[in-house]
Amino acid sequence: MAVISGAVTDPVRAEPVRADPVLAPPRSRIERRRPAWLSVPLRFLLPALIFAAWWIASATGTVSPQVLAGPPKVWAAFTELASSGQLVDFALASLTRAAAGVGLGVSAGLVLGLLAGLSSLGEELVDSTMQIVRAVPFLALAPLFIAWFGIDETYKVLLIAVATIAPMYAYTYLGVRNVDRKMVEAARSFGLRGPRLVLEVILPSALPGILMALRVCLSISITGLIAAEQVGTREGVGYLVTLAQEYNRTDYMVLCVVLYAALGLIFDVVVRIIEKFSMPWRKQVAIR
Repeated sequence: MAVISGAVTDPVRAEPVRADPVLAPPRSRIERRRPAWLSVPLRFLLPALIFAAWWIASATGTVSPQVLAGPPKVWAAFTELASSGQLVDFALASLTRAAAGVGLGVSAGLVLGLLAGLSSLGEELVDSTMQIVRAVPFLALAPLFIAWFGIDETYKVLLIAVATIAPMYAYTYLGVRNVDRKMVEAARSFGLRGPRLVLEVILPSALPGILMALRVCLSISITGLIAAEQVGTREGVGYLVTLAQEYNRTDYMVLCVVLYAALGLIFDVVVRIIEKFSMPWRKQVAIR
């Protein structure tokens, strides 16, 4: 913003002379962060209100325990499973399946997205197939996968992988294609070619889209995990859901929902940590 100082008077000519305008330095775009003592409570305010409403509704009998068990019963189910060791075993089994499926699907989607985004030949070879995969609901493939691979771990991991490969491919492809061409040409003028150009310029520029794809894939993997663990499973959160449904135990059902939410939070924390170290500039453009 330009700031013009006031006019001064020339003592010889006795006429007002306007001084040269002085440009004020621009304000920093870095906004002051909200203090932690206020930011942390704000993040937990809405979940705390929902939890309080749930507890009050169950304690007053507004909501029947047959419809939705209250927090004390869910906590009792949690301590029962935790003391027997089944809770840790089931959670680790589900986490291992999800991690294996996401790792396989994300790796394949990333490679195919880079291939289609960096090369017109790669796009012609890959894009139509990936669009077909994206259009087909992955749950529709479950019966076919059971016929091909049985109901063992292979079926579960592959179902989660198929669920995550299409969004990873699409976001990576768009991220690479949206890289500023002027920046690529500038990098080439400095001698960057081939793998160095991809690793040092294109991939960092496409990283926001790739990390967004990873976040979407992790969310979808929870859906794939639920579907995969409904069939032929003797351990895992999905197996616990099946048992709770058979015996109409809403406390166990709610506990399973909480476990799935915990898995989603773990995945989200992992992505946020990756974002923090790979894109430290992102927090500087936040508008609060």
